[in-house]
Amino acid sequence: MKVLVTEKIAEKGIEEIKKAGIHLDIKLGIAREELLEIIKHYDAIIVRSVTKINEELYQAATNLKVVGRAGNGVDNIDMAGATKRGIIVVNTPEANTVSAAEHTIGLLLSSIRNIPQANAEIKSKRWDRSGFGGVELNGKTLGVVGLGRIGALVATRMQSFNMKVIAYDPYITDERFKKYGTEKKESLADLVKEADFITVHTPKTEETMGMIGAEEFKVAKKGVRLVNCARGGIIEEEALAQALKEGIVASAALDVLVNEPNTTSPLLDFKNTVITPHLGADTVEAQENVGLTIAHEVLSALKGEMVPNAVNLPTIQKYELDTLKPYLSLGETLGKLYHQLQKSAVKGVEVIYSGEVAKAETSVITLAILKGLFEPVLKERVNYVNAGLIAENRGIAVVEGKKNEVENYLNQIQVNIITKEGSFTLAGTVFGKGEPRIVEVNGYQFDLIPTPYMLVAENIDKPGMIGQMGTILGVSKVNIATMQVSRNQMGGKAMMILAVDSEVAQDSIKMLCNVEGILNVMMVKI
Repeated sequence: MKVLVTEKIAEKGIEEIKKAGIHLDIKLGIAREELLEIIKHYDAIIVRSVTKINEELYQAATNLKVVGRAGNGVDNIDMAGATKRGIIVVNTPEANTVSAAEHTIGLLLSSIRNIPQANAEIKSKRWDRSGFGGVELNGKTLGVVGLGRIGALVATRMQSFNMKVIAYDPYITDERFKKYGTEKKESLADLVKEADFITVHTPKTEETMGMIGAEEFKVAKKGVRLVNCARGGIIEEEALAQALKEGIVASAALDVLVNEPNTTSPLLDFKNTVITPHLGADTVEAQENVGLTIAHEVLSALKGEMVPNAVNLPTIQKYELDTLKPYLSLGETLGKLYHQLQKSAVKGVEVIYSGEVAKAETSVITLAILKGLFEPVLKERVNYVNAGLIAENRGIAVVEGKKNEVENYLNQIQVNIITKEGSFTLAGTVFGKGEPRIVEVNGYQFDLIPTPYMLVAENIDKPGMIGQMGTILGVSKVNIATMQVSRNQMGGKAMMILAVDSEVAQDSIKMLCNVEGILNVMMVKI
C-alpha cells in the first residue's frame, strides 16, 4: 500500500502512517502535471482544500482506494466520481469542532467589545477610549443557525453568559434542541426577527449559500450582530455590506469570505467588522487531532474496515460503529452465501430487521449485505461505498423493513433474495458480545457460527448420509471442525453445513455429489 500526502498535516499523523508500515510520500505543493503522472502508483491520497480531486485525477488514479480530506467539507472533491469507482472519501469533521466553536465565541466577543480596533489604537501610541463602547451578552438572545456539532458547542457555551439561545435547523430532531437547551424556531425568518446576535454553523450547499441576505435583513432587529465561522457566502456579502451601511447590522465578525483567499472584499473596509483569514481550525490541538484522525481513517479504509467519517456512506458515530460491527459482519456473510449456493440472477433484495437491530442505522448493514452479495461474482471493486450504486445500475430493487419484535432471538436479520424462480431466504442473529450466527438457509434452521470455509450439502433425509460425507472427507484429508444438520420433514430433504479447516478440492466435491441421496454440494468461502 502507498499513500501520498500533497498538503501539510500534523507530524503526529505522518508518524502514525509510517508506524503502520505503509509506504508514504510527502509532496507538498506538487505540480498538477506531476500529480496526474504519479497518482496511478498510490492507494490513498491525503489532501486539505487546495488539491482538486476530480474526474481528471480519477481517470489517472487507477489504484486509488481512499481520499482523505484533512479537515471539514469536501468542496474540492468530486463525490460522484469517487462513489462510482468505490473510492472511499473520509474527512475529519469532529477533529476541529472545539477550536471552531471557541473561535466563533472569540470573534463574537472581539466584535461586540471592539477589541481589535482598540488594540490597534493603543498600539499606535494613542490613548483614546472614545468610540469603543460595546454591548453585553447577558440577558440577550443568541440565534444559532445550524445545530450540528459546532453549533451545539456554541449554544451550550453561550448559555453560561446567561443568554437565551434559539436555533433553526430543519434537519435536526426536537430531542436535539432539548438536549442543548435551545428553543426551536420553525423558520429562519422567525429566528432573525428575535435574535440580538446570530451565528451560522451550516455546511456549504446550494440551499445554504446566501441563506441570510437582503430579505432576512429586512426583518432583522436593528442593531443585530452577526458571526460567520462556517463558510463564505452563507451570509450574502453584498447584502451584509448594505446592512452595515444602513445600521441594521451593528457589527459583523467573519472567519470566512467568498472566493478565498480574498483581500478585496468590501467588508474589509468597515470599522465595525472583525475578520480573520479562516483560522477556525488553526490551533495546535485541532491540527494534531486532524492529522491523527485522518491517518487513522485512511489506514482503516485501506484495511477495508467501516470508517465513521466516510463522507460517501451513511453517517455513523464512533460509538454506533462499535455496536454495528458484528451486524456488518453478519450482513456481509449472509450476502456472500447467496451466489455460492444459488446461480439465479437477482431481481430484488428485501431485508427485514427485527428486534434490537431495527433501532440501529440499518442502511449501512444493508450496504454490507449488498457488498457480500456482489463480491463473489464481480471482478470490479465492491465495497460499502459503491454497493448501493451497483445494485441500482443492475436494476436490483433493494427494500428494507423493520419489526420491533422477533421470535426466539433478541435480534434478527432476514434477507430475501428475489429471483425469477422465486425467493431464497437467509437469516442470522448476533449473540452475546457480538457473535454472528446463521439461523436459516432457505427454510432450513441452524444455529451456526460462520467460518472461513464451509461445505454445504443438500440431501435426501435418510440414514447413512452423514457417515458417507465424513468418510469421503476423511479420505480427502479434510478435517471437519463442526457439523449441523437440518431437515424440513422426516424423509424429505435435509441440509448439512460442515465447518472445515481448509478448502475442499473439486475432485472431492465430485465424489460427494456422486453419493446416492446427495442432491448437491457447494464449497462456501466467507
